Amino acid sequence: MTDVAVSGARPETKEQRAWYWYDWANSAYVTTTATVLMSPYLTTVAKAAACPGLADDAECTNTLSVLGIPIAPGSLWFYTITFTTILSALVLIFVGAVADRSPHPTRLFGVFAWVGALAASLMFFVAGTGWQLGVLLVVIAGIALGSSLVVYDSILCRIANENERDRVSSKGWAFGYLGGGLLLALNFGLDLFHGKLGLDRAFATRISILSAGLWWAGFTIIPYRGLRHLTGTVETPVARTAGVVGGSIQQLRTTLGDLRNYPQTLLFLVAYLFFNDGIQTVIGSSSVYGQEELGFAQGTVLGVFLFVQFVAFFGARLFGRLAARIGAWRTVLNGVWLWTIVVVVAFFVPDGSLVLFLVLALLIGIVLGGTQALSRSLYSQLIPRGREAEYFSLYQAMERGTSWLGTLIFGLVYQFSGSYRWAIIALIFFFVVGGVLLSKVRMREGIEQAGNPVPLVV
Repeated sequence: MTDVAVSGARPETKEQRAWYWYDWANSAYVTTTATVLMSPYLTTVAKAAACPGLADDAECTNTLSVLGIPIAPGSLWFYTITFTTILSALVLIFVGAVADRSPHPTRLFGVFAWVGALAASLMFFVAGTGWQLGVLLVVIAGIALGSSLVVYDSILCRIANENERDRVSSKGWAFGYLGGGLLLALNFGLDLFHGKLGLDRAFATRISILSAGLWWAGFTIIPYRGLRHLTGTVETPVARTAGVVGGSIQQLRTTLGDLRNYPQTLLFLVAYLFFNDGIQTVIGSSSVYGQEELGFAQGTVLGVFLFVQFVAFFGARLFGRLAARIGAWRTVLNGVWLWTIVVVVAFFVPDGSLVLFLVLALLIGIVLGGTQALSRSLYSQLIPRGREAEYFSLYQAMERGTSWLGTLIFGLVYQFSGSYRWAIIALIFFFVVGGVLLSKVRMREGIEQAGNPVPLVV
């Protein structure tokens, strides 16, 4: 008997191969802009606005005023992500309801993806003291990215059966790290040789940010064309005669009311809220932590993140293989406990210690892609048919780049302590709570409650 027959999975399909490319496309923005460059760059722009004429390495004690509220320049990025996520929580749930009822979900996916890519490209024009434009574009790009991922992730349920999703999700995530790493390598080269090219560092950074937006827009064409034949889901809880908007509102009410009938799905979502908030905050704060707290140059931080990207490619594939043997649930749970180790190591890394910073990067790379990819495939098993996009909208409200509780805590701890070390160690709370809650999820029971076939290995 072949391995395919034993695993219950089919040979890879052309739809699956097309689907992988959106991980490749958007990961360039997530890695180059949202994770590595925009956080410290927007912080620099905010400091220039709050403390004109201050030297780059000097501490800025002034604050910015946002609707009369004093904001420390070092906390602006984290509050921006917090606001984006809170707004996303309202927007994405409605997007999911619309996507489930749309007769052409791929078109909806393309619109959201290209709006996000446009906002990401326009970040090139954030310069001087114009932090307001930067905040606005980060919010638009974040909501558009989340909206596109609601549709994209729901398509996983359409192109992969219950025995294929761990493999397909892990490979897509690994593919994303490869694409994100490739563009980051090119941008690392630009940062390294910007002086020889006659560019100052700020302008080279802006070019790199622009490249991520263009990459996102260009490679989105591949999944859009490869999946455009897909039509709306066969089953919806509200009659299609109710229309897209009116029916979506009714469907949203139905889903929120029915969520209590799927207690394991709800428990998984709550667990995911905590441990993913921790993951996203670690990712989003790593570049600021490396530059502002540990004292590394931007070029060094770029090089370390490049290292993380390629380690994460192998980490995602490793976790996918591990899930095939012991199940995705156990694999993710072990990954969450590894994240607690990452946070502790980050707290104790001495200033300027590149060796320990690389050890930290190695740990992050190994555990990063696997926990996220397998969380996606795990959740896909727990949602009822016909409501994939709407349930994934709940998931995406807590997904990468849209964490709010973790970034809020990180920003508050920094604002009151003045130390990124205390801000990073505070995140251990999210991994402990998330891990404990995840350990209580009964996957087999949850899959059966959702009316889905149970995989051979849970």
